[in-house]
Amino acid sequence: MSKEHRNTIKVVDCQVLAHYKYEGDQYIITLASDVIANETKPGQFVHISVSDALPMRRPISVMSVDKENATFDLLYKVVGKGTQQLSERKIGEVLSVIGPIGNGFTMTDKKRPLLIGGGVGMPPMVAIAQSIKDSDYHPFAILGSEVPFPFDAQVASNGKDYQGATHTMPEFEDWNIECRLASLQNYEGSFKGYVTDLAKVYLDGLSAEELAQVEVYSCGPHPMLEAVAKLAKQYNLPCQVSLEENMACAVGGCAGCVVEVQTDNGPAMKRVCVDGPVFDATTVF
Repeated sequence: MSKEHRNTIKVVDCQVLAHYKYEGDQYIITLASDVIANETKPGQFVHISVSDALPMRRPISVMSVDKENATFDLLYKVVGKGTQQLSERKIGEVLSVIGPIGNGFTMTDKKRPLLIGGGVGMPPMVAIAQSIKDSDYHPFAILGSEVPFPFDAQVASNGKDYQGATHTMPEFEDWNIECRLASLQNYEGSFKGYVTDLAKVYLDGLSAEELAQVEVYSCGPHPMLEAVAKLAKQYNLPCQVSLEENMACAVGGCAGCVVEVQTDNGPAMKRVCVDGPVFDATTVF
């Protein structure tokens, strides 16, 4: 473990308070932990036990926290034996959780954050939005999915139509943060195309002064992040990306999640778990 993370990662027992299933084998689980709720920053994740039968934990990004009630939410999709067993956990059960782990997103003086999340890469964008909802930032969020969204989308109250994108995530509406949805699956109220295509529609509608205040924050599949990095370069925008990599220990010991990153001293191998998962997009793409 790197020195900057030493003594910052905790092992806590968390009781399952709620567990909801959505279409597309997606789940949102609510767990109790004062430590995770109060110490997690947007972009960080936890390493969670899924059952007594599987010793290997699973890394999952924290989607939202409730500091007052000492709880946190995780969104995940069943993709294998581990997440399948996690989906079988019941209210009242206690799961061992390691976290919060990693370097999260850094909010800068750019006051118009563009948040782009795809699939299970949506949670860090929700986390950023929650963290700045009562600030002087003016974010625009784009959430993309090729399976039904794990929430009941609703028409945005401001009535803006971005080439067919009229619907938003209810939590963003509650936080007074503008959000739109994108998909290739013709979901009602969603932009018919890629998240980067919708981002172009949004960016092209900004003035030069507004564009100068944009910084991109993104998480999702690698092809999507590559496209987001190209988009940011095209518009000359700073861009932070959170990488999704297979992890074993998730605390920097095994080096199984390393990626090549460009540094001032040339290429270097960095561990996504503790050196990331958030990196400057220009250094990895």
